[in-house]
Amino acid sequence: MFAALSIAALTAMTAFSAPAGYDVPPPTGEITIDVATVNGSGCRAGTAAVAVSPDNTSFTVTYSDYLAKVGGDADPTDFRKNCQLNLIVNIPQGFTYGIASADYRGFAHLEPGASGLEKASYYFQGMPETSYFQTPFSGPMSDNWQVTDSTEVGAIVYKPCGEQRNFNINTELRVDAGTSDPSKTSFMSMDSTDGNIETTYHFQWKECPKP
Repeated sequence: MFAALSIAALTAMTAFSAPAGYDVPPPTGEITIDVATVNGSGCRAGTAAVAVSPDNTSFTVTYSDYLAKVGGDADPTDFRKNCQLNLIVNIPQGFTYGIASADYRGFAHLEPGASGLEKASYYFQGMPETSYFQTPFSGPMSDNWQVTDSTEVGAIVYKPCGEQRNFNINTELRVDAGTSDPSKTSFMSMDSTDGNIETTYHFQWKECPKP
């Protein structure tokens, strides 16, 4: 588990394009995001970094050791890797937020007969509503991959107005050898060879009812 990591305070948020029907501009007051905890075999201590985007409408997570693999010299437990982020998001009064979409990128090498799976879920601490997404991949494949998980406007889960609830993000990569040659390694990563691939989470804002 990491110690809390402070992310630079966000200032005025501009250039945000909200879906039709929820065209609420971002708040102009100070917004801060801290990572309370990071847990999982895919984001061991020192291998994940969090930062806000230049336009302050999203945040990114960069991984340097998030890789699932099977076959060859892979350990039996290497077929599945996961990461859980617990975020503290402080926003101005009168607003709340949800996650409208998330962009995932990485690289996959899947031998013929092997398969991979990317999974993600999001929820606010203490709330039953959870958004789930998963995308399968099939071998043969040896290329960069990209997935965008988008939530319908009416289905976005928002933090309850006036309450402080941490936001949790769970991600997972799985690789199944299937009928592939067991002497050859298949793998799927949530990063690139140069470490510059990031996952990006896009905010959706909503005004809270006035007292």
